[in-house]
Amino acid sequence: MTAVDEADLRSRVARLSLDQKVRLLTGADFWALYPEPGAGLRRVVTSDGPAGVRGETWDERDSSANVPSPTALAATWDCDRVAAIGRLLAAEARRKGVDVLLAPTVNLHRTPYGGRHFECFSEDPLLTARIGVAYVRGLQGQGVGATVKHFICNDSETERMSVDVRVDERTLRELYLAPFEAIVREAGAWTVMASYNGVNGSTMTESPLLRSILHDEWGYDGLVMSDWTATRAAEPAARAALDLAMPGPVERFGPWGHALLEAVRAGHVDEALIDDKVLRILRLAARVGGLDGAVPPTPAPVDVPRELRAAAAASFVLARNERTLLPLDGSGLGRVALIGPNAEIARTLGGGSATVYPPYTVSPLDGLRAAGLDVAFAPGVLGHLRPATARAPWLLRPDGSGPGADLRFFSPRSAPRRRSPG
Repeated sequence: MTAVDEADLRSRVARLSLDQKVRLLTGADFWALYPEPGAGLRRVVTSDGPAGVRGETWDERDSSANVPSPTALAATWDCDRVAAIGRLLAAEARRKGVDVLLAPTVNLHRTPYGGRHFECFSEDPLLTARIGVAYVRGLQGQGVGATVKHFICNDSETERMSVDVRVDERTLRELYLAPFEAIVREAGAWTVMASYNGVNGSTMTESPLLRSILHDEWGYDGLVMSDWTATRAAEPAARAALDLAMPGPVERFGPWGHALLEAVRAGHVDEALIDDKVLRILRLAARVGGLDGAVPPTPAPVDVPRELRAAAAASFVLARNERTLLPLDGSGLGRVALIGPNAEIARTLGGGSATVYPPYTVSPLDGLRAAGLDVAFAPGVLGHLRPATARAPWLLRPDGSGPGADLRFFSPRSAPRRRSPG
């Protein structure tokens, strides 16, 4: 990788006017950062998400590899395999013109009511840390930035965007901070995302923890971006160690822009803080190849179906194998019964920021039949829902047939995309 040294980065910051610097601190649009020719900075693109690289636009015409859920990845207990998934995601990101992936999510499974827990690795901070380190190393080793999120304590569904989490010091450090610390210190994460919620009285985009923990204790030299629309005020967030307010443009989504410019001119926000934020943006751009003179490595070729199948298979835990029934290889077996609509229609995705459009999926029914097994299928009592559940492009089989083959698909390109990636 061709690098840009720190002295060069600082000289680029010094060439910019205050107006130019403040402009860089809010996204240009929903997914990307502003280019700045005066600093040799091109447009830097971010993308969801936890289960594959979505890209800036997505529908069945622009498909993505559907990676097993992060919970499944952690259930492999296999850091080498997860690092390989990180390399796969890097190749996907570059194929889709993406520089920074908004993953991994390393919040903890604290309650079964957490609707986004499938995006997280585990309830255990040690397992989450080890899997997260492997994921980030695999991804960033190929020149694509990771975004470790959501810093911090964004672990519940109730009032997710506004709750103030009250937590004692020992619990905060031994549970909630532990995965972030390992990933920042060991894997050198390039980006951290500040969450919507507050902790001990401060909303996280304005929290003193960003500076006292990330900067002062852990020596973090990367960028802190907000979760989408989580930046709520100009001056408090600017004085905190928040570097980038997402999304943009500021006229629609952000509190910075002119308000921040006036705060600096009035002496309410030190311009040195602005310079540090811009420096971190340029440092991230250099790492992903978004700055003149910086060239990231070219991701190695990946056998995508093979890696995805291997990761999914490794995530299963066999509790008991009565009479050596498994593996199901067809030898000595009678018929295998599959009951219920999800046996025929593969359900491989959650919602929100984890939604991607794979080119096809293989259902349990198709997979067992392809393996040569004699399978009897009954749709069960929910079979009447089959037409509704088939309205998605990922229901196509590899040969183009399947329950979705004759449907007209709704194209999200014509629909608003304002679902939070955080």
